[in-house]
Amino acid sequence: MPGGHDVRTPRGHRVLFAAGPGARPEPAGPEPYDAVLLDLIGDPSHLGRLRRAGAVTDETRIEAVHVDHRVASPAELDRRLGFWTRPASGPWRSLILGGSRSGKSEEAELRVMAHPEVTYVATGIMHTDDPEWRDRITAHRRRRPGWWDTAETIDLAGLLRDATGTLLIDGMGTWLTAVFDALDAWEQPRAVVPRLDELVGAWRSTRAHVVAVSDEVGLSIVPATASGRAFRDTLGRLNQRLAAESEEAALVVAGRVVDLP
Repeated sequence: MPGGHDVRTPRGHRVLFAAGPGARPEPAGPEPYDAVLLDLIGDPSHLGRLRRAGAVTDETRIEAVHVDHRVASPAELDRRLGFWTRPASGPWRSLILGGSRSGKSEEAELRVMAHPEVTYVATGIMHTDDPEWRDRITAHRRRRPGWWDTAETIDLAGLLRDATGTLLIDGMGTWLTAVFDALDAWEQPRAVVPRLDELVGAWRSTRAHVVAVSDEVGLSIVPATASGRAFRDTLGRLNQRLAAESEEAALVVAGRVVDLP
């Protein structure tokens, strides 16, 4: 097949095998495979595409082949495979924390790259008059598989209540900024509390598989303004509440991931 081989074993099992590093074998038909041997390190989204096509199901055995220097260690390989090979269904909640340019968004995307149905939830408003901001948004889009859907909204509670697939929310800091702006709450930060309660309740009860990115604000300098301190404190408390309701939480520092028990 293009990119690899469609193998039939003596016992009648069907196996899809990637021919080499970077190869993305195409399925021979709509029937699911009993096993797939793929270059997951090179392109985990290929597994998502096979799942989307029905060629890989929860019953399919998934193995990584052509493993080389592109992954740092056997432990890192096992960590990534844990995300890619487990079922993508929910409910499941993961909170990924990190500072600016820590790699937190890349880590969040990595965790759902092999999912068949992903909605990328952008909470930041595109600033057409800001070239640097446009470049950031463009870079995020280029990293995402073409079949992912995109939702640009701050109605996170509504999405969490209604969604059943996978949501990648990036991120909570820009969402909270938009809420402060919408409620004109910079001088009265308590006004945002009902929106926080609504979000946490929807996060707790969602049926979706959710990975959300948020800023770790407790390690930076103390903001010079009262509104800046109020925002920092509010986001810090929101992070605590979401982490308490999550199956997974992690902190990303310099591209390295620390799981939070």
